[in-house]
Amino acid sequence: MPDPAQLALYLAAALLLAVTPGPGLFYVAARTLAGGRAEGVASSLGTGLGGLVHVLAGSLGVSALVLASAELFAVLKLIGAACLVWIGLRTIRSARRDASALDGVRAAPPVGARRAFCEGMLVEALNPKTAVFFLAFVPQFMDPAAGRAGLQFLVLGVASVALNTLADIVVAFAAGGIRDGAAARPSLVRRLREGAGAAMVALGLGLALARRPVG
Repeated sequence: MPDPAQLALYLAAALLLAVTPGPGLFYVAARTLAGGRAEGVASSLGTGLGGLVHVLAGSLGVSALVLASAELFAVLKLIGAACLVWIGLRTIRSARRDASALDGVRAAPPVGARRAFCEGMLVEALNPKTAVFFLAFVPQFMDPAAGRAGLQFLVLGVASVALNTLADIVVAFAAGGIRDGAAARPSLVRRLREGAGAAMVALGLGLALARRPVG
C-alpha cells in the first residue's frame, strides 16, 4: 500500500475530484429535483454501488479489456446513454402529466427510492467513462514495490467511491432543499422537473458521443 504521505495526497486529490461538478453530481441533482430528497439519496447510493462495479472490474483487469475493445466500449456506452435518455424523457413526461392532474388527468406515480437506487446503479455501471477515470487516476498512487496491485487498486478505488458518494448525498440534500422551497409554486416545480429531465437527456447524449481513449 502507499505510504501515509502518498495516501493522504491520494485522498486529498480524490476529495477534490469528488466535489468538482461533473456528470455524477448533475445526475443526482437532476434526480432529486425530479423526485425529491429520498430519490436523490437513493440514486447517490446506487451510483456508488455502480462505481464499485468499476473498481472491482478494474482490480480484476476487466475494465482494461473493455477499453481495449472498440466494440465492447461502444456497446457499453450506447446502452448507458440509452438508459439516461429514457430516464430523462420519462421525467419530463411525468412532470407534464402531474401538471395536468388539475385538469382531471391522473398524475404519474413517483418513481420511488428503490427504483431510483436501481437506476443510479445501472447508469453508473454502464458508463465506460467511469472505468476510464479509475484506470487513469488510481494507478498513479499505487506502489509497484508493494506488490498485490489488484488489492491496492481495490482499496484506493473503494475510498474514491466513498468520497464520491458522500459528495453526491450532500448535493441530494441541497437540491432537495431547493425543491422543497419551490413546493408552493407548482409551475416552478414543473419547470425544475422538466429541466432535470432535460439534463439527464443531455448527459445521455454526451455519453453517446464519448470516444474511446487511445493508447
